[in-house]
Amino acid sequence: MQEVCSPYFDPDFDSLPERIYGPACRVCIDNESLDDCTVVKVDSVNQQGLLLEMVQVLTDLDLIITKSYISCDGGWFMDVFHVKDEDGNKLTDHQIDFIQQAIESSRRDSPPSVKSRPYSDAASSASDDDYSISGGHEHTAIEMTGTDRPGLFSEISAALADLHCNIVEAHAWSHNACLACVAYISDQFSDSPIDNPDRLAIIETHLTTVLRASKANGADSGKQCYYSTLPQEAVKTTGGGGGGGGATEVTNVERRLHQLMVSVGDFDGPRFGPDGANGPEGVYGPEGRTGPGKSSRRRSRMVTIERCDEKGYSIVTVRCRDRPRLMFDTVCTLTDLHFMIFHASIVSHGEFAFQEYFIRHVDGQVLNTDCEKERVMKCLEAAIERRVCEGVRLELRANNRVGLLSDITRVLRENGLTVVRADVETRGDKSVNAFYVKNVAGNETNVDGKFVELIKKELTDPVYVKVDKETMSAPGAKQNNSDSPPQKSFGSSIADVFKRKIERLSQNFVR
Repeated sequence: MQEVCSPYFDPDFDSLPERIYGPACRVCIDNESLDDCTVVKVDSVNQQGLLLEMVQVLTDLDLIITKSYISCDGGWFMDVFHVKDEDGNKLTDHQIDFIQQAIESSRRDSPPSVKSRPYSDAASSASDDDYSISGGHEHTAIEMTGTDRPGLFSEISAALADLHCNIVEAHAWSHNACLACVAYISDQFSDSPIDNPDRLAIIETHLTTVLRASKANGADSGKQCYYSTLPQEAVKTTGGGGGGGGATEVTNVERRLHQLMVSVGDFDGPRFGPDGANGPEGVYGPEGRTGPGKSSRRRSRMVTIERCDEKGYSIVTVRCRDRPRLMFDTVCTLTDLHFMIFHASIVSHGEFAFQEYFIRHVDGQVLNTDCEKERVMKCLEAAIERRVCEGVRLELRANNRVGLLSDITRVLRENGLTVVRADVETRGDKSVNAFYVKNVAGNETNVDGKFVELIKKELTDPVYVKVDKETMSAPGAKQNNSDSPPQKSFGSSIADVFKRKIERLSQNFVR
């Protein structure tokens, strides 16, 4: 009886496509060619959202992108990034190893929904005074948007504490009288996700009451809200427990905050405030002042759009003051507006940045009408402005406990301070809270040593307080304060720092 033979497969067959076309993603990091920065080169098969993914990896590792050149031809994506660390130095060998691992793991492990999720789906899930709740693997995610007012973030924190919710992580932005907040909570007693539909409904109702109070307060004060029409209230729940698939689970948190802000139309806010000022000087720079000693300032558009008929592109040009994460914010906005970036050049000159993008809509169309151009320019300008905060930055570190965030924000509110931006994280048994604060009139305020001692006394918890008089200034321009806790040297803690950042990065892609 003849022996049955199995079909033969060349063991090298599986690697043949890679040998012909190259690997799906090649990363080369050059630390020798330039004296003042490290060059990161990425070659890959192109797909929508890939550039954003690469920029997200670098910014999540707190690297500063000083230059970048992007080209996409024939379905192949080529990008060059010139990067520095937070202190403006070239990268070390340890950092290079971590970056290589982070980029390769993001391409290998991130689910397709992260790369291809359309912006319209994400934005439509949270409209106006809306929040969506979805049960994640470890915590329950809550998204909130609405009309901002002094003390609103404090009221949200207090409401969640009253409902026996532990805030594990929270991020909030305010811009043009709008607030967007993403919070991860767990049950106070079991430290588990909240997936009971009845309890979620109670949380929704309670938070809706808090958010709707913004409209009543804002309508009575034209100085606090410059909209001709305030955002309408709406409540929508997406997913209820057990990994319900809310937008926050598959989208980077900062990208989601941008989407939430767009959903409430913060880009349609006032171009000039009541005093004639037009946004923080940290965005536009000092140009355009009306004269010596005058506070009101006018400025030209940060973003302009032209057509390149010869090649069939729309050319988007951005000129503004440089700051960390600027490239992420602009690339994120263009991607979420369904534009493909075919070529780009990004350069930082001292404190200022120049960015040029050659784009087409995903359907191959360019921007034809003035209405389309105006909307894209407004969205990009709003994305640049949202992260810029003029005021005092407070960093408070304490042992984590239920209600800590509520107590901190209550103390700030009772002492005449309002939170305009917040980043709250739990690291082990420690809570790290960073707030940008102003006085209730929306002006800069002074936080001195007496006020720091008052915070420590009223909180009763052992707490470190760091105070920075900070705007989002040029990279590397940081100020220190004697109230800050002692820090480890950069060299001795580099492994721990990058491990934490890569863990956070991988969680962003899994959510």
